[in-house]
Amino acid sequence: MNQEIRAPENHLHPRFHDFTVLLSPTPRGAHLARLLATEQLRSWGLPSDPAEQIVMELATNAATHGRVVGRDFRLSLYVIAGTLRIEVTDTRGDRLPRVRRPGGSADSGRGLLLVDALADRWGVVTEPFPRKTVWAEVGLRTWKSGAPDPGGGGRTRRVQG
Repeated sequence: MNQEIRAPENHLHPRFHDFTVLLSPTPRGAHLARLLATEQLRSWGLPSDPAEQIVMELATNAATHGRVVGRDFRLSLYVIAGTLRIEVTDTRGDRLPRVRRPGGSADSGRGLLLVDALADRWGVVTEPFPRKTVWAEVGLRTWKSGAPDPGGGGRTRRVQG
C-alpha cells in the first residue's frame, strides 16, 4: 500500500525571522530605525505596537548617548519561538544605560522607563570593546491577545553589566 507521507505544517519548528541594518547615530538614523522596524514587522504580519516605541527609544539612546563620530549603530529584530527580540548595538560600551527618574519638568530621561514598562524583559550585554547591545523582548502571545504568555511566567526585567 502506497501512502503519501507529509511533514506537519511546520508546527514542530518555530518560525524564525530576522532583520539587521546599520544606521547613522543621528536623530534621522533613530527615526529611520523606527520606520524600518515598523515596515519589517508589517511584512512579517506582526503589529508594530509596542515594538515601534521600544525601537524608537533604544535607537534614540544609541544616537544620543552611544554616538561616536564615524561609527554607526546596528538595529536587529528577531522573532524566535513566539518572542520578538529587539537589539540596538552602539560603540559606546563605556556608557551603560540606566533607568533614571527625571524631574517633572525634564525634557528627556524617560526612554528606559518606557522600555521597562513596554517590554517583557530587557537588558544590556557588553561586547568586545567598544560595543554594547541593549535588548528588549516582547512575547508575541501577550502582544497579540493581551493575555499572559503561558511560557513567560510573568514580567521580568534585568539589566546586566
